[in-house]
Amino acid sequence: MRIDIVTLFPDFFQTPLATGLIGRALARGIATATLIDPRDFTQDKHRRVDDEPYGGGVGMLLKPEPLFAAVESLPVHSPREVVLMSPQGEPLTQNLLRHFAGLAQLVLVCGSYEGVDQRVCDRLVDREVSLGDFVLTSGEIPALAVVNGTVRLLPGTVGKVDSLKYESFEAGLLDYPQYTRPPEFRGWCVPEVLLSGNHAEIDRWRREQQTERTQARRPDLWERWHASTEQATNR
Repeated sequence: MRIDIVTLFPDFFQTPLATGLIGRALARGIATATLIDPRDFTQDKHRRVDDEPYGGGVGMLLKPEPLFAAVESLPVHSPREVVLMSPQGEPLTQNLLRHFAGLAQLVLVCGSYEGVDQRVCDRLVDREVSLGDFVLTSGEIPALAVVNGTVRLLPGTVGKVDSLKYESFEAGLLDYPQYTRPPEFRGWCVPEVLLSGNHAEIDRWRREQQTERTQARRPDLWERWHASTEQATNR
C-alpha cells in the first residue's frame, strides 16, 4: 500500500513513522509513506501557501494552487482516495480504517491555519475526515492517527492476526477488561472466572463486560449495536 502525506510540516512525521510497529511495517515494505511539502509547488520566491479569505474574516486559508499541484504530482495507484483532514469531516471510525486498508493508495492532505480554499474540498479530495468534535492547530496529528490505524490492519503488520478480531469496535462494542500477572496486586484480585480455565464461562463473562461497558461509556454505540442485533435476529 502506498500512503502519501501532503503536509507543511514533514519533519513532524519523521520519528513517528520510524518507531514501533508502524515503523517496522514501513521498513519491511508492507506499506510506503511519502511526505510531500506544498511549499515545493509554489511559484513565488517566498513559497507562500496561504492567503486572506475573500469577504474578510480571521486568519488565513491554504491556497488551492500548491495543494492541487502537490497531489497531481503523485503517481496514481487504483483504488485510491484523497482525504483531507478537517474538523468538518466525517468521524474517523474503525470501519473507515478498514476501508482505507483495502486501498492501493491513500493520499492524506493536512489542513492548516483556518482551513483550505473550498475548491480543494469540492474538486481535489474524495472525502474529509475528522478525529472528533474539537479543533487542533493542523491536520498532522489526525493524519498520523489515520496512518497508524490503517497500517496496523495490513497483513503482516500485527503478528497475531486474531488479536485484531477482538478489539474495541470490531464487534460494534467496546473491549472487555483485561488482566495479567500477578493474580493479586495491592489487594485487588483478578476476577475468578479468568483463572478458572472454563473458556465458555470466560467468553460469556467477556461479552457481559463488553455490553455493560458500552452501555455505560458509549450509549450511542450501544444503541447502534442493539438495533443492528435486533434487526439481524428478526430477519
